[in-house]
Amino acid sequence: MKELDVRYLERLSQLYPTIAKASTEIINLQAILNLPKGTEHFLTDIHGEYEAFSHVLKNGSGSVRRKIDDVFGNTMSSRDKQGLATLIYYPREKMDRIKKEEKNIEDWYKITLYRLIEVCKCAASKYTRSKVRKALPPDFAYVIEELITEKAEMTDKESYYNAIVSTIIRIGRAEEFIVALSELIQRLTVDHLHIVGDIYDRGPGPHIIMEKLMEHHSVDIQWGNHDVLWMGAAAGQRGCIANVIRICARYGNLDILEEGYGINLLPLATFAMATYGDDPCECFQLKGEPNYSQTEMLLDIKMHKAMSIIQFKVEGQIIKKNPGFKMESRNLLHHIDYEKGTIEIDGQTYELLDKNFPTIDPKKPYALTKEEEDVMDRLERAFLNCEKLQRHMRFLLSKGGLYKVYNNNLLYHGCVPLKDDGSLKTVRIYGRSYKGKSLYEILESYVRKGFYAVDPKEKERGKDMMWYIWLSENSPLFGKDKMATFERYFLADKETHKEKKNPYYCLLENEKVINGILKEFGLPEEGTHIINGHVPVKSKNGENPIKCNGKVLVIDGGFSRAYQKETGIAGYTLIYNSYGLILAAHEPFESTEAAIEKESDIHSDSTIVKRVAIRKLVGDTDIGKDLKEQIEDLEALLMAYRSGRIAERI
Repeated sequence: MKELDVRYLERLSQLYPTIAKASTEIINLQAILNLPKGTEHFLTDIHGEYEAFSHVLKNGSGSVRRKIDDVFGNTMSSRDKQGLATLIYYPREKMDRIKKEEKNIEDWYKITLYRLIEVCKCAASKYTRSKVRKALPPDFAYVIEELITEKAEMTDKESYYNAIVSTIIRIGRAEEFIVALSELIQRLTVDHLHIVGDIYDRGPGPHIIMEKLMEHHSVDIQWGNHDVLWMGAAAGQRGCIANVIRICARYGNLDILEEGYGINLLPLATFAMATYGDDPCECFQLKGEPNYSQTEMLLDIKMHKAMSIIQFKVEGQIIKKNPGFKMESRNLLHHIDYEKGTIEIDGQTYELLDKNFPTIDPKKPYALTKEEEDVMDRLERAFLNCEKLQRHMRFLLSKGGLYKVYNNNLLYHGCVPLKDDGSLKTVRIYGRSYKGKSLYEILESYVRKGFYAVDPKEKERGKDMMWYIWLSENSPLFGKDKMATFERYFLADKETHKEKKNPYYCLLENEKVINGILKEFGLPEEGTHIINGHVPVKSKNGENPIKCNGKVLVIDGGFSRAYQKETGIAGYTLIYNSYGLILAAHEPFESTEAAIEKESDIHSDSTIVKRVAIRKLVGDTDIGKDLKEQIEDLEALLMAYRSGRIAERI
């Protein structure tokens, strides 16, 4: 053996010090390889819709109800099945209501515990006892393991289980036990969760979603452009800060910043009222139907305008500082005729819908006033010093990236920038050329530099790169020729609002192009898929999320309420279990209260994308590859022990 191999095996022998321990681990790993693969769930473009997101996690996109059907078949009514499902999703809340209605609560406890134990057995059946044991709630671990483990040698199993269940009820622990079983079923139903971008913006609770994700037992995240925008804001990048605040103001979600993250917006509010107090700000009306009083609405609208003007100035400064970004065409303030109230774009003159610009000096249109500078200074410090926001961003950095290859699936949020002919588009990043996979990797490295680089110049580049990723036409997370924010606010001509998409979006049915992308990321042409978010699929217009004969799955179906009129549904979940791929299209989620009170679930229509003839095992997955390598290493250790090269540590 080489010296390096011997040193590695010496280290491995510290974990497995004897032949017996190494042999036992090989047997354990080999057993795991022959289990059915765990169920993966893919969600994208959640956009702050925390109630719907939480419910989809709880019901496993219908998987919990399917397990109930598998266990009880026709022996339980549909109403009782739905009641049991609701109990599993919301155990505490549902029991509070049941206790008020149920006359013999002890009988209900007994029946319910037995039903939950059976569902739990079904959910746990595809895992090793070791994995189930790790998922068990500490307070009830031993008892649950006894109840869900078959004991073939026991002659009177019924009386044994009856004794355990009766004791649980007698000593007043039935409710906590029901909660523990329900949460265990939820956990076992979704083995691994993939979030394919855009947790943030538009909806009211991205901070709540982040807390739930941080509690999840197994998750990865492919960053969306909205996520990278918030990451840039947390790193103190002013263009990102301005965009974050403007979007929160536009959707009536300033509470996310003030209450969710404790960021003080009083300096901005004070400035907005002083500067735009008499301005109706007609172009800055809010999206959706925020729960505001008239006074709050007027204040938000003025803050919305104040931050939008600051954003256009700050972005102008970023573009001037970074000529390599090639975004000079997006600097529009110096094209305004402030006396006439018009702007010239691409040789054409347009009248502005709003002509009141009290903070813009026509000679220096991108310079912040003293008051605006003070507002931005204070906001920058607030974002940098917000412990909760920094904690959430560190989680995104640790669990996320711009793309992921997992179990023969390629996951990314937006697009791979292409030329019109379908070939990879070359993009210059700080003087060097990149395309395809290398473009994704250099951009991701700069995101991390924006937080962790020691060199101040590289850290500043990383921060600016997060803004670039948010809105550049060459960004794989955006992929349009412009972000027409200014035009949408100030110009009536709808033609100026159009954002031309990268050719990628027109080539999703072109198998040659898709095969080229798969090859670029090291995947074979057959048996692999691209799983994509970012652009909502207009299901109501007949658009199909399954493209290129099933090789591409665009799973943004309008999880965000802001998109549901456009899509006609309320999001997709892709489920990848041992039998194949299932795409679930969700109806809108009414509310958590309705889910508990009316026992209403999210209705989902499922489409089988791919069904395998032979059930996939753990050995067929990426985890299986790692386990096989571990087995090889342990077998090498066994040989070293038996040859006398390495001594057992007895």
